[in-house]
Amino acid sequence: MAALLGGLAGVAGVAGAATLGFAVARRPRAYLPAGHALVGPQIADPLPGVLRRGLAGITVPVRPGPHGELYLGPGNPQPGRTLRRLVLSPLFARAHARGGRLCRDQRVPFRLVVEFTGPTRDADLLLRAYRMLDQQLRDHAPLLSRCADGQLDPGAVTVSITGIVDVRDLLADQRRRYAFADGSFDDIGTASAPPALVPMISEPWGRRFGWDGREPISAEERHLLHALVRSAHEDGRTIRISGLPEGSRRARRAIWTELGAAGVDVIADFDQVGLARHLRRHPVGRQAEPRTPSVATPGRRVTPTPRATNPRPDIAQTV
Repeated sequence: MAALLGGLAGVAGVAGAATLGFAVARRPRAYLPAGHALVGPQIADPLPGVLRRGLAGITVPVRPGPHGELYLGPGNPQPGRTLRRLVLSPLFARAHARGGRLCRDQRVPFRLVVEFTGPTRDADLLLRAYRMLDQQLRDHAPLLSRCADGQLDPGAVTVSITGIVDVRDLLADQRRRYAFADGSFDDIGTASAPPALVPMISEPWGRRFGWDGREPISAEERHLLHALVRSAHEDGRTIRISGLPEGSRRARRAIWTELGAAGVDVIADFDQVGLARHLRRHPVGRQAEPRTPSVATPGRRVTPTPRATNPRPDIAQTV
């Protein structure tokens, strides 16, 4: 009997250890401010893996479909595969459940980039789709970064619009809005694209750089990278780099390392597992967000102060 009881205790101990190990494995990772996921067409439900790995943003390709909804994935719209159902609703439900943040150690907004794609080029259809998205965002206004009368107020989630639809004029005409336009390095210092309208610069790596990570980066390209990052930060903007060369993970790690050393705020990649592992081992050195001017005034910049109504005053100011 003693031997039987001892054996049962041993089995229970092994089962308990296995359960504990499973719980640790499923525990959400630390929040990685520089980590950003690109979503491939093969991923049916993109958000859970991104949040589980601690990545601080996601770019979601969408296209307009029936009833003004935005649908995920290539080809014809599939029932149920809407931005609202697969991304917005679970994202904001998680923030509500955690008191206005997506995870305990969140310090910068989660960056949701909505990328309009597909063959449709009809301006009226695309703008109607944006207006539907705007209404969906307003349903979760307390959790979103917003711009009201030129005053930026950070939230748990910042939404940027990019792709085949040009929403800059539409956004600029809204006195209160919950989305921002995506920009490029060409927007630095331009009055037509102030940081309050275009707070984040997003460019594919190959637009200005030819280095693929297999050999050491040249001094010229490293200097250009650091100079562009410095100029963007001085202009009150954050930077997202995507479109990295398709090479070995070792080559990608080399590029991630150079981007982190230059102070790039957001590194976007399809390799979510590798990127998350790299950023946990090599955090981006620059964690302070640039101070974003609230109103574009020629020859003069105004630094905003946090608003008392901000539901998450501990989330960094720049969106």
